[in-house]
Amino acid sequence: NGLQYFFNAYPGETFGKESLFYYVYGLLHSSEYRERFQNNLSKELPRIPAVKRFEDFMTFSEAGRKLGDLHINYESVEPYSVVIKEGDLRLADIPDPKEYYRVEKMKFPNKKDKKTVFYNKNITMQNIPTTAYEYVVNSKSALEWVMERQCVKKDKASGIVNDANDYANETMNNPAYPLELFQRVITVSLETMKIVRSLPKLDID
Repeated sequence: NGLQYFFNAYPGETFGKESLFYYVYGLLHSSEYRERFQNNLSKELPRIPAVKRFEDFMTFSEAGRKLGDLHINYESVEPYSVVIKEGDLRLADIPDPKEYYRVEKMKFPNKKDKKTVFYNKNITMQNIPTTAYEYVVNSKSALEWVMERQCVKKDKASGIVNDANDYANETMNNPAYPLELFQRVITVSLETMKIVRSLPKLDID
């Protein structure tokens, strides 16, 4: 089985299923791995090679563990401190938070400028680090997935309206949830890219 294959690759070394799981998660984030196996990845299950050195195996595994923790607990990371064009929201007079934070659709000013995001008529985020857009999930940056999902959208076929504000207000009891989620995903994206850049060279046969 898969575990035995890796035991054979590193005779005399001690590790278990969890280390192997996180090794795979770390490896799948390696840009070198993705480039090398991009044709396979689009057509079949990913091939998981064993790196030559056990030290590299463990480095990939430890990075995978950090990435897994970051991606599972994204809602509890510290929101990235974006610049709000209108001023510090902590000092703002907000008599009706549900109306103030209501989001219809987040937008870029244009296709080239992703440092700025129009959240709604009251809030414009500025100085968003462009590096944050480098964390890509299924061919789209994680931040753009948030922008696409945290909105008000009507399904043409059924006429059902999906309103992210309902979830924010009723489930999370926090009208600012979509805004804070965007800020948290900036943090997750920046931390992810930092870990990805620290991964070892892909040394395989």
